[in-house]
Amino acid sequence: MTTLKLPGVHVAPNIQTDPELYEIENIAADPAQKIEAAMYSIAPWDDKIVLDLGAGTGFHTPRFHEKAAHVFAVEPHAPSRVLAMRRFAALGLERASVVIGSAEQIFLPDQSIDVMHARFAYFWGAGCEAGLSEVARVMRPGGTAFIIDNDLRNGTFAEWLAQIPKFSQKADAVETFWAEQGFNQVRIPSEWRFQNRADLEAVARLEFGNELGTRLAAGHEGLTIEYHNSLYWKRYGSG
Repeated sequence: MTTLKLPGVHVAPNIQTDPELYEIENIAADPAQKIEAAMYSIAPWDDKIVLDLGAGTGFHTPRFHEKAAHVFAVEPHAPSRVLAMRRFAALGLERASVVIGSAEQIFLPDQSIDVMHARFAYFWGAGCEAGLSEVARVMRPGGTAFIIDNDLRNGTFAEWLAQIPKFSQKADAVETFWAEQGFNQVRIPSEWRFQNRADLEAVARLEFGNELGTRLAAGHEGLTIEYHNSLYWKRYGSG
């Protein structure tokens, strides 16, 4: 069997290592859905065509499906696509499609998308220019692309990231990159909110490795962790 080679694909060790644990992480993250609220205030997706790029197992897709005309969940990782299809079937999402693809190769027509959502998927600053060119190809005039990344300046999670020995992202460089690409930035203070300590500690180990994750979790009390996000957005052409 021939496997389709997609350009610009990066391994996502968290979700691809343990999708069930990553589901717990997704449930804990931004419980008030402040990210979606901020997106909707900028570009509502009522009766629009939405691209969920790097959709993983499709956790976020149902939220767009509630109001969108259709949602295309594009994901390069085959096992994640299977889980997304199972999720959509179980929820009866009749206006959602799971599509193979990557940030640099989206198998959709030119100017076919009104709203694009990419959350911690492919777009980590410098080096993703080819993916951004592909996004520009599929966006309709007046369409809006949203990219969610970590706020590297604020919150406990940002402090934890800074403790990774080889962590290379720097706030100034990342924010300058997105500004140069024509994106606006909105900071969204939020949190991880877990149901129990076991879940918090397991997710910390998933994201930071056994040694550092165990140490970070042990030094943190309670079930919530300040986790702030940066929402980058850009409107294409004229509507």
